[in-house]
Amino acid sequence: MTMLMTRRIFTAAGAAGLALLATACGSSATSPSAASAPSSTTSASSAPQGTAVAVLSTDATSLGTVLTNAKGFTVYWFAKDTPTSSACTGACAAAWPPVIGMPQVAAGVFLTGKLGEIRRPNGTMQATYDGHPLYLFAGDSAPRQVSGNGVDGFGALWYAIEIGASTTTSTGSSGNSGSSGSSGGGGGW
Repeated sequence: MTMLMTRRIFTAAGAAGLALLATACGSSATSPSAASAPSSTTSASSAPQGTAVAVLSTDATSLGTVLTNAKGFTVYWFAKDTPTSSACTGACAAAWPPVIGMPQVAAGVFLTGKLGEIRRPNGTMQATYDGHPLYLFAGDSAPRQVSGNGVDGFGALWYAIEIGASTTTSTGSSGNSGSSGSSGGGGGW
């Protein structure tokens, strides 16, 4: 083989290797807290490419019907938060992982509360429901657990978001407007 031919083979092999490496590394990044907590994001076709999506649903628990993530883990709100900011960072966010991404309602679920987002101190977007930034609880090890409800931690109480019995339908409609959704526990702002 000539020197030029050998160089072309190594260049082609190197380019293919870099493409594979870029594909493997570019899959999805998770924060340290998200790796040990129930997942709060997925991808959905209606979100701009590369945008994290937080799919929300409902499920029956010992409290009644509560807001959950796509995997059935209970979603909570923190009494110390405001409608525009999260007071849960650092160790708090490790115990109570924020629900990151643009909120979307799962097919077949109707929510009367308003979905939205706030920007966290680290720049990521956190899903909100009726003005409450949303979190999971690292202490819930399986779907439909509500062990974080009523917990006093990191300076305030935490509550599961309880949904009225009439907010689930089987018609396939999904809504995200209105303001009559229930935020369980100890009231609002």
